[in-house]
Amino acid sequence: MSRGLHAEGPEPHTRLEAVVGDVRDPGAVSRAMQGVSIVVSAVQGFAGPGRVSPASVDRDGNTVLVDAARRLGAEVVEVAHDANGSTQYFPEKHLSAWFAKQGRHVPIWCIERYGPAAVARAYRALADELRPDTIVLVDGGTDSLRRGDESGLGTPVEDVSSIAAVDALNDVERRIHVCLGFGVDHFHEVSHVDVLEAVSDLIRMGGYLGAMSLTKEMPGVERFRDATRYVLERTPARQSIVCTSILSALEGAFGDHHATPHTAGSELFINPLMAIYWGFRLDAVARRILYLDRIRDVEGFVNAEMAIARFRTVLPVRPYRPMPL
Repeated sequence: MSRGLHAEGPEPHTRLEAVVGDVRDPGAVSRAMQGVSIVVSAVQGFAGPGRVSPASVDRDGNTVLVDAARRLGAEVVEVAHDANGSTQYFPEKHLSAWFAKQGRHVPIWCIERYGPAAVARAYRALADELRPDTIVLVDGGTDSLRRGDESGLGTPVEDVSSIAAVDALNDVERRIHVCLGFGVDHFHEVSHVDVLEAVSDLIRMGGYLGAMSLTKEMPGVERFRDATRYVLERTPARQSIVCTSILSALEGAFGDHHATPHTAGSELFINPLMAIYWGFRLDAVARRILYLDRIRDVEGFVNAEMAIARFRTVLPVRPYRPMPL
Protein backbone atom coordinates (compact mmCIF):
# COMPACT_ATOMS: atom_id res chain seq x y z
CA MET A 1 0.00 0.00 0.00
CA SER A 2 1.27 3.48 -0.87
CA ARG A 3 0.32 6.79 0.65
CA GLY A 4 -0.42 10.04 -1.11
CA LEU A 5 -2.83 11.43 -3.66
CA HIS A 6 -0.76 10.26 -6.63
CA ALA A 7 0.61 7.07 -5.07
CA GLU A 8 0.98 4.08 -7.35
CA GLY A 9 -0.83 0.90 -6.49
CA PRO A 10 -3.46 -1.60 -7.61
CA GLU A 11 -6.73 -0.49 -9.09
CA PRO A 12 -9.27 0.44 -6.37
CA HIS A 13 -11.94 -2.05 -5.42
CA THR A 14 -15.20 -1.63 -7.32
CA ARG A 15 -17.02 -0.79 -4.05
CA LEU A 16 -14.36 1.71 -2.93
CA GLU A 17 -15.02 5.41 -3.38
CA ALA A 18 -12.01 7.72 -3.09
CA VAL A 19 -12.69 11.22 -1.78
CA VAL A 20 -9.97 13.87 -1.97
CA GLY A 21 -9.90 16.38 0.86
CA ASP A 22 -8.10 17.82 3.84
CA VAL A 23 -8.72 15.90 7.07
CA ARG A 24 -8.18 19.16 8.97
CA ASP A 25 -11.19 20.76 7.23
CA PRO A 26 -14.37 20.00 9.26
CA GLY A 27 -16.66 20.78 6.34
CA ALA A 28 -14.80 18.52 3.92
CA VAL A 29 -14.71 15.67 6.42
CA SER A 30 -18.43 15.97 7.23
CA ARG A 31 -19.34 15.88 3.53
CA ALA A 32 -17.15 12.83 2.94
CA MET A 33 -18.72 10.95 5.86
CA GLN A 34 -22.38 11.26 4.93
CA GLY A 35 -24.06 7.90 5.47
CA VAL A 36 -21.05 6.34 7.18
CA SER A 37 -21.62 3.88 10.06
CA ILE A 38 -18.01 2.82 10.77
CA VAL A 39 -14.89 5.00 10.86
CA VAL A 40 -11.36 3.59 10.47
CA SER A 41 -8.60 6.15 10.90
CA ALA A 42 -5.26 5.58 9.12
CA VAL A 43 -4.36 9.28 9.32
CA GLN A 44 -0.66 9.92 9.74
CA GLY A 45 1.05 13.21 9.00
CA PHE A 46 4.51 14.12 7.80
CA ALA A 47 6.30 17.47 7.80
CA GLY A 48 5.64 19.41 4.59
CA PRO A 49 4.42 22.66 3.06
CA GLY A 50 1.17 24.40 3.94
CA ARG A 51 1.22 23.92 7.70
CA VAL A 52 1.47 20.15 7.28
CA SER A 53 2.99 18.47 10.32
CA PRO A 54 2.38 15.41 12.48
CA ALA A 55 0.73 17.67 15.05
CA SER A 56 -1.63 19.40 12.61
CA VAL A 57 -2.59 16.18 10.81
CA ASP A 58 -2.35 13.43 13.44
CA ARG A 59 -3.74 15.43 16.35
CA ASP A 60 -5.99 18.04 14.77
CA GLY A 61 -7.06 15.91 11.81
CA ASN A 62 -8.10 12.96 13.94
CA THR A 63 -9.97 15.30 16.28
CA VAL A 64 -11.94 16.65 13.31
CA LEU A 65 -12.59 13.09 12.14
CA VAL A 66 -13.92 11.89 15.50
CA ASP A 67 -16.07 15.00 15.97
CA ALA A 68 -17.60 14.51 12.51
CA ALA A 69 -18.28 10.84 13.28
CA ARG A 70 -20.16 11.81 16.42
CA ARG A 71 -22.24 14.46 14.65
CA LEU A 72 -23.15 12.22 11.75
CA GLY A 73 -24.09 9.19 13.83
CA ALA A 74 -21.15 6.88 13.23
CA GLU A 75 -21.33 4.89 16.44
CA VAL A 76 -18.19 2.77 15.93
CA VAL A 77 -14.58 3.95 15.71
CA GLU A 78 -11.59 1.70 15.11
CA VAL A 79 -8.60 2.60 17.25
CA ALA A 80 -5.12 1.38 16.32
CA HIS A 81 -1.85 1.56 18.26
CA ASP A 82 -0.78 4.80 16.56
CA ALA A 83 -4.08 6.65 17.07
CA ASN A 84 -4.05 10.13 18.56
CA GLY A 85 -6.24 11.25 21.43
CA SER A 86 -6.23 12.06 25.12
CA THR A 87 -2.86 11.80 26.83
CA GLN A 88 -4.65 11.23 30.16
CA TYR A 89 -7.00 8.37 29.34
CA PHE A 90 -6.90 6.32 26.14
CA PRO A 91 -6.84 2.64 27.23
CA GLU A 92 -7.99 1.38 23.82
CA LYS A 93 -4.92 2.85 22.12
CA HIS A 94 -2.60 1.49 24.81
CA LEU A 95 -4.09 -2.00 24.52
CA SER A 96 -3.63 -1.97 20.76
CA ALA A 97 -0.06 -0.72 21.32
CA TRP A 98 0.61 -3.67 23.65
CA PHE A 99 -0.51 -6.04 20.90
CA ALA A 100 1.76 -4.21 18.44
CA LYS A 101 4.72 -4.86 20.75
CA GLN A 102 3.88 -8.56 20.50
CA GLY A 103 4.05 -8.28 16.71
CA ARG A 104 0.29 -8.34 16.20
CA HIS A 105 -1.97 -5.73 14.61
CA VAL A 106 -5.11 -5.80 16.75
CA PRO A 107 -7.39 -2.78 16.37
CA ILE A 108 -9.87 -2.01 19.14
CA TRP A 109 -13.41 -1.23 18.01
CA CYS A 110 -14.91 1.46 20.24
CA ILE A 111 -18.63 2.10 20.58
CA GLU A 112 -19.89 5.51 21.66
CA ARG A 113 -21.53 5.78 25.09
CA TYR A 114 -25.08 5.91 23.75
CA GLY A 115 -28.35 4.19 24.61
CA PRO A 116 -29.44 0.69 23.52
CA ALA A 117 -30.82 1.64 20.09
CA ALA A 118 -27.60 3.34 18.98
CA VAL A 119 -25.45 0.59 20.47
CA ALA A 120 -27.54 -1.98 18.56
CA ARG A 121 -26.79 -0.17 15.29
CA ALA A 122 -23.09 -0.20 16.15
CA TYR A 123 -23.07 -3.95 16.79
CA ARG A 124 -25.07 -4.53 13.62
CA ALA A 125 -22.49 -2.55 11.62
CA LEU A 126 -19.63 -4.48 13.22
CA ALA A 127 -21.32 -7.82 12.56
CA ASP A 128 -21.85 -6.87 8.91
CA GLU A 129 -18.23 -5.76 8.61
CA LEU A 130 -16.48 -8.59 10.47
CA ARG A 131 -18.92 -11.49 9.90
CA PRO A 132 -18.20 -13.25 13.22
CA ASP A 133 -19.53 -16.73 14.00
CA THR A 134 -19.19 -16.04 17.75
CA ILE A 135 -19.60 -12.98 19.97
CA VAL A 136 -18.50 -13.07 23.61
CA LEU A 137 -19.59 -10.22 25.86
CA VAL A 138 -17.38 -9.87 28.93
CA ASP A 139 -18.65 -8.11 32.04
CA GLY A 140 -15.98 -6.93 34.46
CA GLY A 141 -18.10 -7.70 37.51
CA THR A 142 -21.51 -9.33 37.74
CA ASP A 143 -24.06 -6.50 37.71
CA SER A 144 -25.07 -7.52 34.17
CA LEU A 145 -26.88 -10.51 35.72
CA ARG A 146 -29.42 -8.37 37.58
CA ARG A 147 -32.97 -8.53 36.30
CA GLY A 148 -34.17 -5.14 37.57
CA ASP A 149 -35.97 -5.63 40.88
CA GLU A 150 -32.91 -6.03 43.11
CA SER A 151 -32.00 -3.47 45.77
CA GLY A 152 -29.05 -2.23 43.75
CA LEU A 153 -28.34 -2.58 40.03
CA GLY A 154 -24.78 -1.29 39.93
CA THR A 155 -24.12 0.41 36.57
CA PRO A 156 -26.49 -1.41 34.19
CA VAL A 157 -26.88 0.76 31.06
CA GLU A 158 -23.70 -0.15 29.20
CA ASP A 159 -24.05 -3.86 30.01
CA VAL A 160 -27.73 -4.07 29.14
CA SER A 161 -27.28 -2.03 25.94
CA SER A 162 -24.71 -4.55 24.70
CA ILE A 163 -26.82 -7.52 25.82
CA ALA A 164 -29.86 -6.17 23.96
CA ALA A 165 -27.77 -5.44 20.86
CA VAL A 166 -26.15 -8.87 20.63
CA ASP A 167 -29.42 -10.61 21.52
CA ALA A 168 -30.85 -9.10 18.33
CA LEU A 169 -28.05 -10.51 16.13
CA ASN A 170 -29.84 -13.74 15.30
CA ASP A 171 -27.54 -14.39 12.33
CA VAL A 172 -24.52 -14.84 14.62
CA GLU A 173 -24.22 -18.55 15.40
CA ARG A 174 -22.93 -18.37 18.99
CA ARG A 175 -23.59 -15.55 21.47
CA ILE A 176 -22.06 -15.95 24.89
CA HIS A 177 -22.01 -13.78 28.00
CA VAL A 178 -19.27 -14.16 30.62
CA CYS A 179 -18.58 -12.45 33.95
CA LEU A 180 -15.19 -12.04 35.61
CA GLY A 181 -14.69 -10.32 38.95
CA PHE A 182 -17.20 -11.74 41.45
CA GLY A 183 -17.22 -9.23 44.31
CA VAL A 184 -16.11 -6.16 42.33
CA ASP A 185 -19.61 -4.70 42.54
CA HIS A 186 -19.36 -4.56 46.33
CA PHE A 187 -17.87 -1.14 45.50
CA HIS A 188 -21.34 -0.17 44.19
CA GLU A 189 -23.15 -1.70 47.21
CA VAL A 190 -24.59 -4.58 45.19
CA SER A 191 -25.75 -7.79 46.91
CA HIS A 192 -23.93 -10.85 45.63
CA VAL A 193 -26.73 -13.07 46.94
CA ASP A 194 -28.65 -11.70 43.94
CA VAL A 195 -25.79 -12.80 41.66
CA LEU A 196 -25.89 -16.38 42.93
CA GLU A 197 -29.67 -16.40 42.59
CA ALA A 198 -29.27 -15.29 38.99
CA VAL A 199 -26.85 -18.15 38.31
CA SER A 200 -29.39 -20.59 39.79
CA ASP A 201 -32.13 -19.11 37.58
CA LEU A 202 -29.92 -19.50 34.52
CA ILE A 203 -29.16 -23.12 35.45
CA ARG A 204 -32.91 -23.85 35.48
CA MET A 205 -33.29 -22.04 32.14
CA GLY A 206 -30.54 -24.11 30.54
CA GLY A 207 -28.45 -20.98 30.12
CA TYR A 208 -25.48 -21.76 32.38
CA LEU A 209 -22.31 -22.87 30.58
CA GLY A 210 -20.11 -23.43 33.63
CA ALA A 211 -17.21 -21.70 35.34
CA MET A 212 -13.45 -21.63 34.78
CA SER A 213 -10.86 -20.60 37.33
CA LEU A 214 -7.84 -18.53 36.33
CA THR A 215 -4.42 -18.89 37.93
CA LYS A 216 -1.48 -16.56 37.50
CA GLU A 217 0.66 -19.41 36.09
CA MET A 218 -1.55 -19.88 33.01
CA PRO A 219 0.14 -18.52 29.84
CA GLY A 220 -3.02 -16.66 28.83
CA VAL A 221 -3.32 -15.13 32.29
CA GLU A 222 0.33 -14.06 32.19
CA ARG A 223 -0.39 -12.20 28.94
CA PHE A 224 -3.56 -10.69 30.46
CA ARG A 225 -1.58 -9.43 33.46
CA ASP A 226 1.16 -8.01 31.24
CA ALA A 227 -1.30 -6.25 28.93
CA THR A 228 -3.36 -4.88 31.82
CA ARG A 229 -0.32 -3.52 33.64
CA TYR A 230 0.89 -1.93 30.40
CA VAL A 231 -2.40 -0.05 30.09
CA LEU A 232 -2.65 0.83 33.81
CA GLU A 233 0.84 2.36 33.79
CA ARG A 234 -0.26 4.68 30.99
CA THR A 235 -3.53 5.72 32.63
CA PRO A 236 -2.41 6.53 36.20
CA ALA A 237 -5.18 9.08 36.83
CA ARG A 238 -8.02 6.68 35.98
CA GLN A 239 -6.93 3.14 36.70
CA SER A 240 -9.64 0.53 36.28
CA ILE A 241 -11.18 -0.68 39.55
CA VAL A 242 -12.20 -3.94 37.87
CA CYS A 243 -8.79 -4.72 36.40
CA THR A 244 -6.83 -3.78 39.53
CA SER A 245 -9.19 -5.89 41.64
CA ILE A 246 -8.83 -8.95 39.40
CA LEU A 247 -5.04 -8.58 39.34
CA SER A 248 -5.06 -8.34 43.14
CA ALA A 249 -7.13 -11.53 43.40
CA LEU A 250 -4.75 -13.36 41.06
CA GLU A 251 -1.89 -12.39 43.38
CA GLY A 252 -3.71 -13.74 46.44
CA ALA A 253 -4.82 -10.46 48.01
CA PHE A 254 -7.94 -10.63 50.19
CA GLY A 255 -10.49 -8.31 51.75
CA ASP A 256 -10.27 -4.54 51.80
CA HIS A 257 -7.14 -4.39 49.63
CA HIS A 258 -6.61 -1.25 47.51
CA ALA A 259 -4.31 -1.45 44.49
CA THR A 260 -5.32 1.98 43.18
CA PRO A 261 -5.92 5.29 44.98
CA HIS A 262 -9.15 5.62 42.99
CA THR A 263 -10.90 3.39 45.56
CA ALA A 264 -9.65 5.27 48.63
CA GLY A 265 -12.39 5.82 51.20
CA SER A 266 -14.46 2.82 50.06
CA GLU A 267 -14.54 -0.78 51.24
CA LEU A 268 -13.50 -3.48 48.79
CA PHE A 269 -13.91 -7.23 48.96
CA ILE A 270 -11.01 -8.76 47.05
CA ASN A 271 -11.46 -12.54 47.02
CA PRO A 272 -10.45 -15.69 45.08
CA LEU A 273 -13.83 -15.85 43.28
CA MET A 274 -12.86 -12.71 41.35
CA ALA A 275 -10.55 -14.85 39.23
CA ILE A 276 -13.34 -17.15 38.00
CA TYR A 277 -15.08 -16.83 34.64
CA TRP A 278 -18.82 -17.57 34.78
CA GLY A 279 -20.28 -18.41 31.37
CA PHE A 280 -23.88 -18.11 30.11
CA ARG A 281 -25.95 -18.27 26.95
CA LEU A 282 -26.57 -14.64 26.14
CA ASP A 283 -30.18 -15.14 25.09
CA ALA A 284 -30.97 -16.60 28.52
CA VAL A 285 -29.35 -13.64 30.28
CA ALA A 286 -31.41 -11.29 28.10
CA ARG A 287 -34.68 -13.08 28.91
CA ARG A 288 -34.16 -12.53 32.66
CA ILE A 289 -33.94 -8.73 32.34
CA LEU A 290 -37.42 -7.50 33.20
CA TYR A 291 -37.11 -4.07 31.56
CA LEU A 292 -35.14 -5.01 28.45
CA ASP A 293 -37.95 -4.51 25.94
CA ARG A 294 -38.76 -1.12 27.50
CA ILE A 295 -35.35 0.32 26.63
CA ARG A 296 -34.42 -1.37 23.33
CA ASP A 297 -35.51 1.68 21.30
CA VAL A 298 -33.99 4.33 23.61
CA GLU A 299 -31.28 6.38 21.86
CA GLY A 300 -29.53 8.30 24.63
CA PHE A 301 -27.49 6.98 27.56
CA VAL A 302 -29.12 9.29 30.11
CA ASN A 303 -32.54 8.52 28.65
CA ALA A 304 -31.87 4.82 29.22
CA GLU A 305 -30.92 5.52 32.84
CA MET A 306 -34.17 7.45 33.28
CA ALA A 307 -36.22 4.65 31.68
CA ILE A 308 -34.75 2.10 34.09
CA ALA A 309 -35.42 4.42 37.04
CA ARG A 310 -39.06 4.84 35.93
CA PHE A 311 -39.45 1.08 35.60
CA ARG A 312 -38.25 0.62 39.18
CA THR A 313 -40.99 2.92 40.48
CA VAL A 314 -43.77 0.60 39.28
CA LEU A 315 -42.63 -2.74 40.73
CA PRO A 316 -41.65 -3.92 44.20
CA VAL A 317 -37.89 -3.57 44.71
CA ARG A 318 -36.49 -6.33 46.88
CA PRO A 319 -34.46 -5.37 49.96
CA TYR A 320 -30.68 -5.80 50.16
CA ARG A 321 -29.72 -9.33 51.14
CA PRO A 322 -26.38 -9.99 52.87
CA MET A 323 -24.59 -13.27 52.24
CA PRO A 324 -25.97 -15.79 54.82
CA LEU A 325 -22.66 -17.55 55.39
